[in-house]
Amino acid sequence: MIIINPQNPQPRLIAQVVEALRYGAVICYPTDTVYGIGCDIFNQKAVKRVHQLKRRPNDKPFSFMCSSLKDVSTYCHLSNTAYRLMKKNLPGPYTFVLTTMKIVPKIMTSKQKTVGIRVPDNAICRDLIEALGNPILTTSASLDEMGLPLATEAYELEERLGGLVDIIIDGGPVYPEPSSVISLIGAYPEIIRQGKGDTSQFVAD
Repeated sequence: MIIINPQNPQPRLIAQVVEALRYGAVICYPTDTVYGIGCDIFNQKAVKRVHQLKRRPNDKPFSFMCSSLKDVSTYCHLSNTAYRLMKKNLPGPYTFVLTTMKIVPKIMTSKQKTVGIRVPDNAICRDLIEALGNPILTTSASLDEMGLPLATEAYELEERLGGLVDIIIDGGPVYPEPSSVISLIGAYPEIIRQGKGDTSQFVAD
């Protein structure tokens, strides 16, 4: 386990995790909604490991995290409406469904060429993505077959997932509440899942 300061992440420790990610590591890390499991989206072997870990078929892609809205625009098509709404709400506890660019690996996109995108309000996540230079896969650090509530502390993840992931980052307690999921593919925003964060602004008048 690596303890990283959630307010001021230590660059040396961020670099240590990023080096492991480049070599295909699967990690647990804190976000602004839940503790997550992730890897470099461009490391296909690592992505497949996460699919196996979560018992999720390869044709059901995971979301990924970017470090900023500018970063999002490298990987996804943004309409003027999408850009405006995301600029107002990111970083924050939202997953936005967008159409992907060709740069995104096939294993990370749905058949409809869409993906869920997060820019979490969490300094550890954003520093990791910036240092890595590309997005990190994100999914909640829970295994359904365990039937346990989402972890609040890193030590719980150590107990549950210690032998299954390569690095667990302790970034302090996270009081789990899933992100709100909003599709920005159509002409109007569509709320797919109500979770953390105010979604009233995404409802058409």
